[in-house]
Amino acid sequence: MSAPHRVVVAVFPDVDLLDVTGPAEVFAVANREMSGGTPYQVLLAGPDGGQVRTSAGVRLATDLPFDQVGERVDTLVVPGAVDGAGTPVIDPALVGWIAETARHAGRVASVCVGAHLLAAAGLLSGRTATTHWATADRLAAEHPDVTVDPDPIYVRSGNVWTGAGITACMDLALALVAEDHGERLALAVARQLVMYLKRPGGQSQFSVPLWLAPSERRDIDELRAWITTNLVADLSAAALAERMCLSERHFARVFRKETGVTPAAYVEAARVEAARRLLEGGDEPLDQVAAACGLGSVETLHRAFRRRLGTTPAAYRRRFRTAA
Repeated sequence: MSAPHRVVVAVFPDVDLLDVTGPAEVFAVANREMSGGTPYQVLLAGPDGGQVRTSAGVRLATDLPFDQVGERVDTLVVPGAVDGAGTPVIDPALVGWIAETARHAGRVASVCVGAHLLAAAGLLSGRTATTHWATADRLAAEHPDVTVDPDPIYVRSGNVWTGAGITACMDLALALVAEDHGERLALAVARQLVMYLKRPGGQSQFSVPLWLAPSERRDIDELRAWITTNLVADLSAAALAERMCLSERHFARVFRKETGVTPAAYVEAARVEAARRLLEGGDEPLDQVAAACGLGSVETLHRAFRRRLGTTPAAYRRRFRTAA
């Protein structure tokens, strides 16, 4: 029997707890689900060994200190940490250890803002990467040699994987299991963990309600909430302006100033988001999906999906459908 796949997870003071425990649990369940062996050995490595206090206040017992990890590292997992201002924590000593360990690791995977550590170690230069959407602009500004895509759940670039925010760590770990042992085992693990969906990496991190932060005008935020619950209504700029008791021209100017997009673009994005949920969760005909989301016709549904997601509704359903 071959030796277990050695997964080394870097832990350090104030590391995000779920960034560590999420992938570890995925690998542990894979061990239980795979008959005839233990495919993964997960080791927590810390600066000095002993215990490490996480951001949640929970203490983790490490298995070995950084200087005893050695050269047999099949997968190096690098979680992240942020300070009180939400800025990714970058410790030079940790960055140096990551850079050195990555030289002989089979693959490297960052979780959430751990991507900032990989970038600081020079491991993302010339690559495409993702991170938590809230720090993506910072990563792009501080490392212009990295192509930062804030939307996907995870991105693979050669032997380097980067994952999005927090719970996406489990999607990333499932993708690693699928690469090692196939989709069947990964899906079995997802079922055991009662995960809503084993999501392929290209699926968006967030939906329309998360996409735009609250505006400075309560009436605009209330209108946005109303739009998402009334998608089959007349949502033309003229109708929305009338609802706001504004002229159409003034309404369009105010809406764009507060949200950064036109009313038509916001409405289409909200309708596509609703269509995505229907396609993921059921098998209604496309004409019914289009009608339920206010898109009217299958042709309009197709155009909106092509414009927003770069795919067709049928292809999206095949890839992301969760219903049995």
